[in-house]
Amino acid sequence: MRILVVGSGGREHALAWKLSQEAEVVVSRGNPGIAREFECESDLDALCERFEPDLVVVGPEAPLIEGLADRLRAKGLAVYGPGEDGARHEGSKAFSKALMARAGVPTSVFRTFEDPSGAKRYAEERYAEGKQLVVKASGAAMGKGAILPPDLAGVLETIEDLMVRKTLGEAGATVVLEERLMGREFSLMSVCNGPEFVSLPVAQDYKRVGDGDTGPNTGGMGSVCPADWVTPELIARTEERLVAPILRAMREAGIDYRGTLFTGAMAVDGEPYCIEYNVRFGDPEIQSIAAAIGDGFAELLLRAARGEPLPPAPKLERCAVSVVLASAGYPGEYRKGDLISLPTPQEDARYFFAGVGSDGVGLLTQGGRVLAATGVGTSVAEARTAAYRAAKEVSFEGLQYRKDIAL
Repeated sequence: MRILVVGSGGREHALAWKLSQEAEVVVSRGNPGIAREFECESDLDALCERFEPDLVVVGPEAPLIEGLADRLRAKGLAVYGPGEDGARHEGSKAFSKALMARAGVPTSVFRTFEDPSGAKRYAEERYAEGKQLVVKASGAAMGKGAILPPDLAGVLETIEDLMVRKTLGEAGATVVLEERLMGREFSLMSVCNGPEFVSLPVAQDYKRVGDGDTGPNTGGMGSVCPADWVTPELIARTEERLVAPILRAMREAGIDYRGTLFTGAMAVDGEPYCIEYNVRFGDPEIQSIAAAIGDGFAELLLRAARGEPLPPAPKLERCAVSVVLASAGYPGEYRKGDLISLPTPQEDARYFFAGVGSDGVGLLTQGGRVLAATGVGTSVAEARTAAYRAAKEVSFEGLQYRKDIAL
């Protein structure tokens, strides 16, 4: 089997690494860290013609929202990733929340606004009733669009930031205001072939930049698989109440959804509620999932892309923990161009590269999230030890990472 992975981050590195255990893999665009293991080429069309892939796996959300999967399918390629219509779950939180309501998916009470003054009035009314709100940019915001201000003043300031100052660009032109739910979050990623799905082992990620879930939201500072507090019963209820109904609603709307349905869920008094849907594998959740599961991943994605009956999901064979190493200043303005010192990873750990460049000799920091150190073991504690050992052996100017991942 020949597989082409599209993307340039840690998610795509993890996908390429896992899929290469069952297939020949090339990457478009990749990055200098990924290029140490895989052939990388920026011209996607040329690579498709030369490599003639059996399967194209589109990693990031942006090209899916822009319709890349549709364009490649029109060329006769098997593509894992939803078309532009299904990708609206991530391109428009307003669309996604409206479809949740139509499908009867349990979620928080919400309102959508295109006018900042109306959004502010609504926020003031809700806080006068004793409610707390989450502010979400409706558009794709690279994992940074959900903001949890501590009070009404913070909510009003966030609305001003998103809708007037455009701190997230057009992603914040429309906002969704949700009543805040209280519970524990987990990530369920389901591989879909249109009408059917199978779910991968559950992971948990860590969004806040600081230990103890402090500081601003990020794209993700680490993950653990499995999230062992998520019981089989809770997974079954999540599939029944959150996954199956939204896929059914998409089919009724004429959407043939082939790709990952990422259900960001929260357990509230033991029952699952949908926080959001995304249309790709989570980053850094997939780094831990890929390291924890056994064989069969490539065949599963190929069958889903072709709309064929799905085999069982790969089994969980070990535990995995990923620790994201970030540049100084992230998630705000961050340093770039610092030389990265890397050891040779040991058998129970490896590195997945994200925001890296090169000076022709070594790797340099180029993005906010630079790489993930992923460790494996027979228990979460073993995997955590391996991940942090690997993280401590990396050095670059201003390196920062959380010390409490998987605790």
